Formats: sequence, structure tokens, C-alpha cells
Amino acid sequence: MKIKIILYTALALIFASCHTNHDAEASHPDEVSIKITAYSNEFEVFAEADPFVVGKTGEILSHFSHLPGFKALESGSMTARLIINGTETSHTLDKPTRKGIYKFVLTPETEGVGQLVFDIVTEQGTFQLIAPDIHVYADEHDAIHAAEQIVFSSTNATVFTKEQSWKIDFATEYPKVEPFGQVIKTTAQVQSAQGDETIITAKTNGTVLFAAENVLDGKAVSNGQVLFSISGSDLANNNSAVYFQEVENNYEKAKADYERLTELAKDKIISEKDLLSATNQYENAKANYNNLVKNFSASGQNVTSSMNGYIKQVFVQNGQYVEAGQAIVAISQNITLLLKAEVQQKYAPVLATINSANIRILQNNETYTLTELNGKIVSFGRNTNNDNFLLPINIQIDNKGAFVSGGFVEVYLKTISNTQALTLPNAALLEEQGSYFVFVQVHPELFEKREVKVGATDGLKTEIVKGISQQERVVTAGAILVKLAQATGTLDAHSGHNH
Repeated sequence: MKIKIILYTALALIFASCHTNHDAEASHPDEVSIKITAYSNEFEVFAEADPFVVGKTGEILSHFSHLPGFKALESGSMTARLIINGTETSHTLDKPTRKGIYKFVLTPETEGVGQLVFDIVTEQGTFQLIAPDIHVYADEHDAIHAAEQIVFSSTNATVFTKEQSWKIDFATEYPKVEPFGQVIKTTAQVQSAQGDETIITAKTNGTVLFAAENVLDGKAVSNGQVLFSISGSDLANNNSAVYFQEVENNYEKAKADYERLTELAKDKIISEKDLLSATNQYENAKANYNNLVKNFSASGQNVTSSMNGYIKQVFVQNGQYVEAGQAIVAISQNITLLLKAEVQQKYAPVLATINSANIRILQNNETYTLTELNGKIVSFGRNTNNDNFLLPINIQIDNKGAFVSGGFVEVYLKTISNTQALTLPNAALLEEQGSYFVFVQVHPELFEKREVKVGATDGLKTEIVKGISQQERVVTAGAILVKLAQATGTLDAHSGHNH
């Protein structure tokens, strides 16, 4: 509880500081202002301006944010052009008044409806933002009256200034209408894919002697590196050293006999049959000896790694007796992984329509798409067995470094569908006592907390059944801090921000 109080206090101080900076730009609280918002692919602008009146100079306090990160535009020249009925008045600033803020002064020359154009020049290039439906009035009273008629609902709303949003990970976006089929949520075990892991086994009986003290789980090894040796020199039976000596002696004797008989055959002293017999014995002894020499010496068998990778598991201890064929070390490349999931039998009819999946790592709560992991659905079961009445599904992925072989992950299996649904990123949703809420943008500094009814989720996005429309921008990053700003009460949701 003490930690939570400290956190709330620290964030409240940040919010209060941002609010003070924001109000420093304000003029008289009783003045009426109009709110101007516009978007391009690269920028968002939120401006608070005096009502436009012919012949009257007015200020336009403009906040510019880079998209999609919603961070303040820190440098660059800017020209604001008010175009009404073909008549243009403009003001150019070489740099921002403060980080992200440009303060323009314009004097309209004619009444009517037109547009406010912002020409932006930065190191990255030239850009343009257009705010349409800008009204210029002939009479100041009419202008103020019209501005007062534009009422932004502040019911259950929270003020969250641009200065605040620039300090955090913040974003808004429109809900998307997209295909959203049935989602099957399950758990999968992470395993090494076939071909990505190998087991090094003993090829003879004997005692294991590790080549180094660092033959440990997780240690990197290279192809051909000697990992351990197996010595049978201290065994009464099946002594590998004795066997190696016998094979070497037989090879040396067969070689000598072959060379001697070859010389005798030149003088026709022996028959061709005897020479063929000696040649056969020599070739057999040579093949047997060469096979042993590759992996054995007089002291025993040297065992090497067959691939580059990591030691996944050591099955024996140094000095332990092993038999031929017994597993000694498991080596994994840890590059390609297999996710083994299981689902209930009721999903059998839709398993063939599964075409993608999202995978959530439990230990860090990160979620990846199958495309991001270069993954694919390898297979799914058509039947069960006596030991398990669930249907298996196998998914192959590339290891991005966060997956641990042997661990578990959450899997959201996605089926093909032509059904369209309104969706939002899961980060936009806030849960309170079983109900879900989002913050809908009234304007870029005012957000309405609204309850929504949710449907299925695929781990990254959630279907929104009721509560918002496709035309409403929603906070998709930083929603929890907007909620905190409302909860701390450091900002008055009903106060104006007149500049």
C-alpha cells in the first residue's frame, strides 16, 4: 500500500507540473476559444485559438505531435496560412515557442468559411496539415457567440494535456473494422523442434570423464568440440582399451601378412586364392581399425558435439559408469521451437480453419503474432488416445530470445472468417470489477471514460460489441495514466484551457 501511495503521489506531481506549464500559456480564463484538431499520416495538431474576426488579430496556440508515437515536434519551421474565399493571411515561425508548441498570430481579411493550413519543414522533409471548416465572422459578438455554442461534453471526462501525453507512451487511434473469427485460447509447452536438438550417446561401456569443468547446462558448444571421454581401462569385462589394442594388433598383423603375400604372389610362389584371402582379412581389419580410431584411443572414446548450439541438459555426472547407447548430453541450437498445444474435442470441426495464432509469453506478458515469429501451423490431431482425450496442435516458430524450451506459453488460435468486427488493441481496455472501459477522445486534451461491452480476444485485439463507433478516437496507449489523472483529482475535468 505504501508503494502505491508513493507512485500515485509522484505521478500526481508530474501531472500538476505539466498542468502548470500548460496554463502558463493561457491568457484570461474568461475568454472564449475554439479547438482545432487535424491529422495527417505524420502529424497531429491540436490548437486553441481566439474566435476569428475580420480585422481582429487573434492567437493560435498549436501543439504538434509526431505520429504514430505522439511525441512533441521539437524543431522545424512552421507556417500557418488562413485561407478564406481565396484570400490568404499567414504567419511563419522558424522554431517552436516551446517544445512542441507554436504560437501564431493571424489577422483575417475577409469573412466566410475556409481552411487553416500548416506547412511544416523539418530535417525529415516538408509536410502539410489541413484543418477544414474554419469560420471567420464579420462581428466579434457573433464570433464569440458561435464559439460558445460549441460545447464539449465533460461528463465523466478527464483533462490530459499534450504536455502530459508527451512525457509518456501515449497514442490514440480509431477502432478498426476487420475480419475476426473464432478464437481458441489454450496453453502450449515450448519444445525444441525436430532437427534443432540432438542427443549425444555413449558408444561403448565405461566411465565418463568430462573434457572440461564447464560442461554445464546452457554452455555454448561448437561443432566438433570434445565434450567428454569414456574410458573402460579399469573394467574387468568389456574393457574398451583391451578391445582397442586387440583391433590394432589384428590390423597390424593383417597388414603385414598382406604385404608379405603380395610380394610372394609376384613370383607365383602362392596361389591367387591365398592372396585374395589375405587381402580380404586386411581390408576388414583396416575398416574396423579406422572406425575405432575416429572415436577411440587407447584411453577410451572421445565424444564430440555434432552441431553448434547450447548444452540443454547433462544426464550423467563426471566419473559415472555408462553403457553403450546411454544418453550423456542433449544439445540444442535453440533457433527453431515447437509449441505443443491441446484443445478440447468440441473444437474438432474448426481445427482445419485455423490459419494463425498469437503467442503470449507468461513471464514478461509480451504477445507476438505468428508472422512476427516466422511461424506456421505444422499439424493438428484428428483423433485422441487412451491417455489423453484432448486434440493436439503443433506450431513451429523461430525463437526471438524470450522463449524458454520446456516452459509454457498462452496461445490464441485464430480461425479463418468473413465476419467483420469492431476491434481495439487490448492496451486500450481498462477493467474495473468485471466491466471494461475505454477513454474516448473528445478533443486531444479531453477524454471521456466510457463503458464498452467486449467480445472475444486474440491476445492483441479485442472485439467491441457495444459502446463506441468506428468514428471515435480512443486512447490505445497510456490509458492507465489517463485514468490515474482522473483518480488523483489533480486536474479539473470541467476547467477550461483558454489561451
